[in-house]
Amino acid sequence: MAEAIEIVPEYGEVRDEEQLDWARLQAYLKGKLPGAERPLSVKQFRGGHSNLTYLLRFGDLEWVMRRPPFGPLPVGGHDMAREYRVLSRLWQAFKPAPRAMLFCEDTSIIGAPFFVMERRSGIVIKNRQPLPDELPQDPASLRKLSAGFIDTAADLHAVDYRALGLENLGKPEGFLVRQTNGWMKRWEAAKTREVPLMEKLGAWFVEHTPPAQVPSIIHNDYYLHNVMIDSHDPGKIVGVFDWEMSTLGDPLVDVGIALNYWRDKTDPPELLDTSQGEVHTLRPGFMTRDELIERYAKRTGRDLSHIAYYWAWAHWKNATVVEQIYVRYVRGQTSDPRFATMGTHAPALAVAAARVAARIGFRE
Repeated sequence: MAEAIEIVPEYGEVRDEEQLDWARLQAYLKGKLPGAERPLSVKQFRGGHSNLTYLLRFGDLEWVMRRPPFGPLPVGGHDMAREYRVLSRLWQAFKPAPRAMLFCEDTSIIGAPFFVMERRSGIVIKNRQPLPDELPQDPASLRKLSAGFIDTAADLHAVDYRALGLENLGKPEGFLVRQTNGWMKRWEAAKTREVPLMEKLGAWFVEHTPPAQVPSIIHNDYYLHNVMIDSHDPGKIVGVFDWEMSTLGDPLVDVGIALNYWRDKTDPPELLDTSQGEVHTLRPGFMTRDELIERYAKRTGRDLSHIAYYWAWAHWKNATVVEQIYVRYVRGQTSDPRFATMGTHAPALAVAAARVAARIGFRE
């Protein structure tokens, strides 16, 4: 008998270890945020593995606040100032970006920098959870969802970042090599055991970096669980979240990351197991990875002949991402039970990266 899956609500009571000084926060927000003079109630969003996200209610007005997790943080991660900077401007040209309203770098308020943004409404597909009942699940609707998902990435990459004053958000030249070197260092800092394939892949990615694409704003963590779907049109994305790693760089990094999380029926069991629950994209109607690639190429006119590199690279990077999450559990920095079973994920993702990279010359 299949194990029953507990349905997790969108938000709930704040976890004990992630409570903040709410009175101090409200005093700070008064006069800076519409409605903040009203009584405050707080809930905590249950999705995500990284930053802490809270629902702030002032009467019938709702706002969303984000701050980094507790404990030591990896260099360059959980950058609230970056996320605020992007979201305070990007909404003007890219409608799925929620508007950021204010940023606070004074750590005396809640113990870390934070920002507040508008609340969006729609349907979110949660990791490890069944598809939401409110989402149409017939094959035609799921195909529309797939198209809307990849089209939204293409639309982001078409944004004129200079017109928004975001030309200093990143340094596109040498972006991919810097990223690879940075993730190699993060792996060394986070690893809970040796996985020699990770070091070998990292060196290979540096030596075989493909020619850079015309740069764009990239989300840098774009996948199905970071978007919100319109309640009345499954082909329309009304929200894209978690922008703290956004930068200027090679847009195919976003495509590779999307492919890394997307699963096909031909994937090996150990890769499917990293989903830890229903593998949503195996449902009839969801596009295959090849179909996503073809649609993105047609919509953007970009050359995707090197896409296997970006896909393999994203598997490799994600191995470090999950290891950074798992090590927080190992070190006792969080009691979130979702993290306890992640110990097998990094090796499985390293093997997946090697399997894809082998198509373009990688040899173990």
